Amino acid sequence: MLVDLIEARPLDNHRVYLRFEDGLEGALDLGAYLSFRGIFAPLRDPECFRKLRVDPTLGTICWPNGADVAPETLYSWLKKTLEEYEKTQPASA
Repeated sequence: MLVDLIEARPLDNHRVYLRFEDGLEGALDLGAYLSFRGIFAPLRDPECFRKLRVDPTLGTICWPNGADVAPETLYSWLKKTLEEYEKTQPASA
């Protein structure tokens, strides 16, 4: 299932807020996933990282140097992050 990214905002420490068209949203630490090698090397610099934008044609985030991450990859990473977070929360009564 391909779901387009419709909103993205850079946060601190290589984290980004993402919102997908199906309503999935949250903060994702891209620093935990990106190797910062090759085309991603410049993104190690926080100023460069903060220049991310949503490309509506691709339905994902991209940077001025041409780096991008597939929307299905971002979706999977965010979903995993949110599921792991839920496991750390106390059960409601």
